[in-house]
Amino acid sequence: MEQMEEDLAALIAEFQSLDAKKTTVVETACPPPSPRLNASLSAHPDKDELILFGGEFFNGKKTYLYNDLFFYNTKKNTWVKSDIPNPPPRRCAHQAVVVPQAGGQLWLFGGEFASPDGEQFYHYKDLWVLHLSTNTWEQIKVPGAPSGRSGHRMVLSKRQLLVFGGFHESARDFIYYNDVHAFSLDSFTWSRLSPSGTSPSPRSACQMTSTPDGSGVIIYGGYSKVKAKKDVEKGTIHSDMFLLKRDGKEEQEKWLWSRVSPSGSKPPARSGFSLAVGPTGRALLFGGVCDEEEDETLEGDFYNDLYLYDINKHRWFPAQLKGCKSEKKKRRRGKKGGETGEGSVEGQEEEGAAAQGPVEVIKEIVTEDGTVMTIKEIIPGTQAEEESEEEEEEGEEGASAILVEPCARSSAMATVKYGKLYLYGGMFEVGDRQFTLNDLYCLDLHKMDQWEVLVEMDPKTQEWLDDWSDSEDDEEEDEEEAKGGDDEEEESEEESDKQDEEDHPPVQPGEALEDFQSRTEQYWVGQARANMGPEAKDTKVQKVGIAMAKVFYEDQQ
Repeated sequence: MEQMEEDLAALIAEFQSLDAKKTTVVETACPPPSPRLNASLSAHPDKDELILFGGEFFNGKKTYLYNDLFFYNTKKNTWVKSDIPNPPPRRCAHQAVVVPQAGGQLWLFGGEFASPDGEQFYHYKDLWVLHLSTNTWEQIKVPGAPSGRSGHRMVLSKRQLLVFGGFHESARDFIYYNDVHAFSLDSFTWSRLSPSGTSPSPRSACQMTSTPDGSGVIIYGGYSKVKAKKDVEKGTIHSDMFLLKRDGKEEQEKWLWSRVSPSGSKPPARSGFSLAVGPTGRALLFGGVCDEEEDETLEGDFYNDLYLYDINKHRWFPAQLKGCKSEKKKRRRGKKGGETGEGSVEGQEEEGAAAQGPVEVIKEIVTEDGTVMTIKEIIPGTQAEEESEEEEEEGEEGASAILVEPCARSSAMATVKYGKLYLYGGMFEVGDRQFTLNDLYCLDLHKMDQWEVLVEMDPKTQEWLDDWSDSEDDEEEDEEEAKGGDDEEEESEEESDKQDEEDHPPVQPGEALEDFQSRTEQYWVGQARANMGPEAKDTKVQKVGIAMAKVFYEDQQ
């Protein structure tokens, strides 16, 4: 284990030597950052900017870690890449906190670096500060820091940075933490807190939010795993909540853990959710994934819902866009969205308000390798009433009125600036393939009317490599050498594509999409099963099969 860490430390040092060659600050206008997850997204304390740092990307074969720094202008919808000398080493799953002092500072602690094959990990325990007024990085080297970790949480509480939980993983073992550490922004010293009461169990990736009065923090949820029989790892998704509260003056400060039993409509259990703090003392929770472990395999159900937690009232409630109002007519289409909900965030807290949910429109996108992605779009209830009689005939005419929401995902980055929630990147899975995102959405938390798309996702640019694709490439190279030319290979591929198309069940003249899907469902489900493998869930295979049938049907029209 020590040798592995030494190897990773050498690799990190190599990257740092490259960074050391930067001697001046270079700011460059640029397109949106590359797809990533487990980065940090923070709101600038003074300017109309968001700050994105670090993160990771996995293409099926290789893991990439980043330490690049981007500034997003919320007014101009533009990105700037800022190359500042001597930055922190590449990392993901770290924590970053913005404080207003000294012209604005971004404090960063911990995180992890992974080997390119994703098999070895190095966990940081370093503390850095980015001085926003001077564009300079500074490493704060003081004793007493928490042990190296990632997946922890860090928040600002009065004049302290509080760090809770996280995990450390090596090739042989792993450990999860539930310790609490404080870093004083006045004395620049670390201290480990020893709260009384019953503490949360060890965990990572929880929700940690400061109370509005600065007297403590709320801890919710998180993830941990243990080794079960025969060294099989078993994960646990936590859904409990705790309050860590300070008592007494600073010099005689005491801390106390207590269990919280919130009321309201609680989020379904999940991990990998995004979190932010909204106005009026509300914590925000978006998306995430619930992994179902069966026979050493994982199947994840991803979410794209938004929940709010009122810290003062200790109450959960699901956020619903104001466009989702009660319906007076019976819909002809879109029954999937018919969950009970209220018309606005304020209405969610009132008992008895029951409005029909929005119409859910499913949009399929097929990537270059044939993988089918499903993205949901939402039509508000009132709009659905007006357009339900016309949408089948008009097709594209109503598209401009459709409200778009982020697709389901986990490990996205979120922050709030001027009462608006910003959501960037993250990932979701289709079968054995991982899609990493670089889209950007915005939601006005005062209006709660609709998500605004600031950066669109282009899934067809997704790179994904695996053993199957590599072996397929090798076979194509062998065929090319045997046939002796590219032209012959291209002709062969064209003939193969035509043959494959002819093998699909043809669309009969005048046949409606629903009839075609019903008649050929068994065939397409078989195709989906062949693509997704025997481990995929039957329900997911059926959904993908139906989507493939629709894509083929529309191509034939």
